[in-house]
Amino acid sequence: MRLLVACALLALLQLSAAVRLPAAIEQAVGRQLLSEKDHSYQPDDKVPLWASKVGPFTNPSETYEYYSLPYCQPKDGVKHKLLGMGEVVDANRMASTPYQLQFRKNRQREAVCEQLLDQEKLAKFRKAVEEDWYFQMYYDDLPVWGFIGKMEKLFKPGGVTEYKYYLFTHIDFDIKYNDDSVIEINVSTDPQEAVDISEEITDIVKAKFTYSVKWTPTLTKFEHRLDRYERFPLNPVHLEIHWFSIINSCVTVLLLTGFLATILMRVLKADFIKYNKDDPAMEEEESGWKYVHGDVFRFPPYKNLFCAFVGTGTQLFYLALFVFVLALVGVFYPYNRGALYSALIALYALTAGIAGFVASSYYKQMEGELWVRNILLTCFVYCGPFLLMFSFLNTVAIVYRSTAALPFGTIVIMILIWTLVTIPLTVFGGIAGKNNRAEFFAPCRTNKYPREIPQLPWYRTTVPQMVMAGFLPFSAIYVELYYIFASVWGHKVYIIWSILAIVYIILIVVTAFITIALTYFQLAVEDHQWWWRSFLCGGSTGIFVYGYCFYYYYARSDMSGFMQTTFFFGYMAMVCFGFFLMLGTVGWRASLMFVRHIYRAIKCE
Repeated sequence: MRLLVACALLALLQLSAAVRLPAAIEQAVGRQLLSEKDHSYQPDDKVPLWASKVGPFTNPSETYEYYSLPYCQPKDGVKHKLLGMGEVVDANRMASTPYQLQFRKNRQREAVCEQLLDQEKLAKFRKAVEEDWYFQMYYDDLPVWGFIGKMEKLFKPGGVTEYKYYLFTHIDFDIKYNDDSVIEINVSTDPQEAVDISEEITDIVKAKFTYSVKWTPTLTKFEHRLDRYERFPLNPVHLEIHWFSIINSCVTVLLLTGFLATILMRVLKADFIKYNKDDPAMEEEESGWKYVHGDVFRFPPYKNLFCAFVGTGTQLFYLALFVFVLALVGVFYPYNRGALYSALIALYALTAGIAGFVASSYYKQMEGELWVRNILLTCFVYCGPFLLMFSFLNTVAIVYRSTAALPFGTIVIMILIWTLVTIPLTVFGGIAGKNNRAEFFAPCRTNKYPREIPQLPWYRTTVPQMVMAGFLPFSAIYVELYYIFASVWGHKVYIIWSILAIVYIILIVVTAFITIALTYFQLAVEDHQWWWRSFLCGGSTGIFVYGYCFYYYYARSDMSGFMQTTFFFGYMAMVCFGFFLMLGTVGWRASLMFVRHIYRAIKCE
């Protein structure tokens, strides 16, 4: 038990190391909680400029180390900054740069170095310019970006097209300060000072890299220096359109849900009146959902897998809930490097006991005997496919020598968290669930032999029902999906967590209701095998989201290349599988409550 507590503390320390206090909390608790040497400077103090990564602008996952391009290196050698686990997972690799940016010290066109670019180096820079590469740096934890160069298209007589490649060699740093703090930094490249590196050049090119620094005072306080990044992704007009689209979508879905709920309640009311009449003749002609009261609580086939799905889906539901709580209190502020990844890793490990308890508890209630196999299956039902997918994608990143490939040390830490925290918590939760004395509540007795299910039309089979069940919840989140994808697989910043929380609540409510409605229609035609059907219908929204991935990739984005394609569809497959488990659990739990309610309200012998 002590080892388990120690591992849990280790996971929490990893989260706290990578998640810095948001600006509002910093202001409340005071600057003394932060290291003064990190954010408080005296004139001429050296503030390091860290180079994070470079890569094609259209392929966010295809990132490389800054010095994979033949840039000038510091005279005393390249130094690397120690990063948190979330920062490493976010493909950041902090390396020192030769730029001297002392606090409040202006510089006018100072030289960094003169470099001779041979054909091999020219080819690397030319490829970067052609693919529209950018660089990302951090200065006092503030991000800056710039492009490597530019490409021009020239039209010559005779319809001949020629491409010219230019490498930017000068960078202007415009930095704002308030008292002893860095408030804002902007980077611009000078197109007038660019070196021609076109293909027709066969000689060695001499490139002189320079930079300039301009410091400007500002009245913005340190606590509000990140506000500009919150305004950057969406201007007021786009924000208003965003809110309007979400409200319009939610109102439409809620109206449709309300209409269906009204109809279902009226039908149920008529059923209760009919089935509760003391009429022997009606009992002989019993039909509809009351007819299958002796089979509706018959446990589903493959209950081991079913309970593992339910347990894991419950864990993911609470994981999403905790993430929203952290987001709404301001932990995930813009460009808080790796905070979300650290939170996901730590919270997934610490909520593993929920999956074990729920899965084992339901498995015991369903009279399962192989409880050890059930606990092991719960441990691997999501982590197993994710591990296989990660191994493949990490191998692809290693082949590409991308920073998206996790270092061996980070992989070891994640495996230790999984083996020393996630699995033990799942096992302990499973043992607690096995020893839980709760009995499965069924208002009706189950017959010894199942009734035969009548022949049903094709639109009442599983696949058409899944299509109908997934469409309505997907329509509730369709508008928001674009903004989420543009943030995760693009360069926009998602900051409106309140909207996402509202959409999440609506998604849960709509999924629960549409699954209840379809379960009623299924029982009304005397089909009592609703257990797996309700789970599949509830989780079908995840399949719709994965279908949206193809639309976004090929119609709304400029992503290309084998690495970016595999990363996008590979990781989104795991995200959608998690959606499937979570929403499937919501659908089944809602259907279980509904079925218990309607059969408790009638007389069943």
